[in-house]
Amino acid sequence: MRTILINKRLVTIVLALSSITANADAVTHQYVVSIDTNLRQLKVEARFAYPVTAIHARSSEAFRFLQQASDCDNEQLIGVSRRHMLLPNSGVQCIRYTVDLAKAARAERRNATLSSNNVIVSPTAWFWRPAIKNKESIHVRFDLDEAFRVSVPWQPVAGEANTYRLTASPQSSRAPAVFGDFEYHETPINGALLRISILNTRHDFDTAEIVEWVRRSADNISLAYGTFPNPSPSAVVVPVGGSLSGDSPVPFGRVVRDGGETVELFINQNMPIDAYYDDWTATHEFSHLMLPYLGSRHRWISEGFAQYYQNLLLARAGQYTEQRAWQKLYEGLERGRKSSPDLSPNEAARDRWRSLMKVYWSGAAVALLADVELRRRSNGTESLDDVLRQFQSCCLPANARWSGTQLFRRLDGFVDEPVFMPLYRRYANAPGFPDVRPRLQELGVIVDDERVWLDDGAPLAALRSAMTAH
Repeated sequence: MRTILINKRLVTIVLALSSITANADAVTHQYVVSIDTNLRQLKVEARFAYPVTAIHARSSEAFRFLQQASDCDNEQLIGVSRRHMLLPNSGVQCIRYTVDLAKAARAERRNATLSSNNVIVSPTAWFWRPAIKNKESIHVRFDLDEAFRVSVPWQPVAGEANTYRLTASPQSSRAPAVFGDFEYHETPINGALLRISILNTRHDFDTAEIVEWVRRSADNISLAYGTFPNPSPSAVVVPVGGSLSGDSPVPFGRVVRDGGETVELFINQNMPIDAYYDDWTATHEFSHLMLPYLGSRHRWISEGFAQYYQNLLLARAGQYTEQRAWQKLYEGLERGRKSSPDLSPNEAARDRWRSLMKVYWSGAAVALLADVELRRRSNGTESLDDVLRQFQSCCLPANARWSGTQLFRRLDGFVDEPVFMPLYRRYANAPGFPDVRPRLQELGVIVDDERVWLDDGAPLAALRSAMTAH
């Protein structure tokens, strides 16, 4: 009995120590950010959970906007060397610093068309922080004038106004942080709450239809497998008029994964609303969120899967006919086939701008081949949709960068027989372009003088119709 009692005590002690260690690891640094009503100065007080010995900003230009930094306790000034604050070896647990927000805003080209009552300044220019270790997070509370709002890609903290939680992330690009008087909407989509910020321009325009278009574009993604891949995404809409592309309603869009996932859409607010629904950009950008951030080496996979899905999803949403979706896919695949035929997809990704169409459409060809193979061998009961649904359940949103091979191996783990890595080994390092023509013929996608018509008598015509059914 004595031995059993000792073992129980040991187990209790070990469990208690494990609990203490786990709780000690799960630490939160606390930031308070205040901004003056003229949007000219930003002040930060950061209190750390333990003494930190290294604080940095992501942008090498951030030091140009930093006006002053000091220790909270003894007001000892802190020096700066490019992206790093020079801290004592013993570390600090609290700092205060001031940023010239107006100067940082002038360096942001995105502010060129905006009114003076709102600005975009990326956190890379003003957010100085320690590295976020495993189980750590930063809570950032914004102390704002009651007439102002803030939009950041980070996750809102429930029950705490203007407070956001920042954890480790791929830091794929310079996320937009928006301050001032702008429109903000929260709208439910399948499995998620979408946060939409629409910035103000020097000229008023009706935003209600724009909000609905963004919502429907995001909701299109749930047509892949029933839910949106991230429960709390954000979208920032920047009106630019015709300054980027006069005849395009959405001249540019991008996804930023920097403490959260944001889709940034630059729009020509002077275009009629029908033009937005006829444009693919928003659905393409939201489609990116079905995969983790892959980085530049395997950009051809992430861009290609988004190219593939934008056309299928727009057809499933009823915005494209089945024929138009396949016409768009065929035209894109042809552009990819003709782009840099001497390069492999992996090589093209290293020279993206010279081989842009190969980068954007090689992955679409692989996605098509994978989807058709999954549907063919299962007689239509399994598809790329199903594989990505399982991937979403296990792995999204992702807080780290993935490689293309890591992704494909994981996707192959959801099917009985590998599909994705065999396609990667066949095409990723091979000059030329994946040959999709035999599969298109089997699907009944027939091309006559560059125009697509659909043959419903083809061997895989039923599978083709299911790919765009709504």
